[in-house]
Amino acid sequence: MFRLEPRASAPLAWQLATPVLAVLATMITGGILFAALGFDPVASIRTIFWDPLFGPAASYSRPQLLVKAGPLILIASGLALGFRAGIWNIGAEGQYIIGAICGAAVALAAYPTEAFWIFPAMILAGALGGCAWGMIPAMLRNWFGASEILVSLMLVYVAQKVAAWMAFGPMKNPEGFNFPGSRNLQQYPAASNPEIIANTGLHWGVIAAGIALVVTWFVMSRHVLGFHIRTAGAAPRAARFAGVRPQRLVALCLGVSGALAGVAGLFEVAGPAGQITESFGSGYGFTAIIVAFLGRLHPLGILFAGLLMALTYIGGELAQMMLQLPAATVQVFQGMLLFFLLGFDILTRYRIRRRA
Repeated sequence: MFRLEPRASAPLAWQLATPVLAVLATMITGGILFAALGFDPVASIRTIFWDPLFGPAASYSRPQLLVKAGPLILIASGLALGFRAGIWNIGAEGQYIIGAICGAAVALAAYPTEAFWIFPAMILAGALGGCAWGMIPAMLRNWFGASEILVSLMLVYVAQKVAAWMAFGPMKNPEGFNFPGSRNLQQYPAASNPEIIANTGLHWGVIAAGIALVVTWFVMSRHVLGFHIRTAGAAPRAARFAGVRPQRLVALCLGVSGALAGVAGLFEVAGPAGQITESFGSGYGFTAIIVAFLGRLHPLGILFAGLLMALTYIGGELAQMMLQLPAATVQVFQGMLLFFLLGFDILTRYRIRRRA
């Protein structure tokens, strides 16, 4: 018989090894699953993880890596601040949608004006919209003790209904032949978010993600706010003695993470997505939770985790086209990755001992 014995401190080696083990276990289990479904497991894994980078269609899929990774990294950077403090924003998807709606509203209100201030105003509106949506669970927790997990998660469904209402109502394209959806912002130069360098996937959202990583690293390692966040997450009672105000920290973390998610939504609607539709929202807000944990809530880890999760998106699409794999392949992979990550994470806090 075996038992789990708590460790005095989490070994650095296990903290670094856990994400790698989780990825390997996901690939092995995914291969077994594909074999059970009647697909070649080796070909399936190669199509998902190898072909997007080095396969025949790599010239198209490599730039898409930055397009997919940008919003994931941007959202995960904000989530990592709250998770370090023990503040659980599970509703980044809703903040992502509201930020996109608010930013698109600025563009549609200014249409067809061509002015330099439109795109910066859209970014500001996206940040404020996401921040406001994130402040709802913050206020309910601070004032009434409500769980920010449940409130933020339920607000995702509210945001989805708001997006559908906008697509069929106030934002509906008057020149769209009665089809739901807003004007295509990619066709509005003052409000579009095109590639900065052609055929690279690099747009302003990717640059914003890089800036967010640098700022997150500075705050967490070089600023007193990072000390407050780490202390609040590790020892809440000690944090109060250190001068941390829990209610202020809750508002700050949820507001900042909501603002970054809203900006990510704005860059998406002004770029790859192009318009507000009844189904706007690609699940980036939920996937970013996996990115944050897979990256160990560290900016460098989030960078690599974001690229890896973007690879599963692109590889999953290739596998659907080339191998006719089910459309839920990507979601299954992401779910298994989170499952194994949480499972192996036990080994960073406990060691296995034989029971006497």
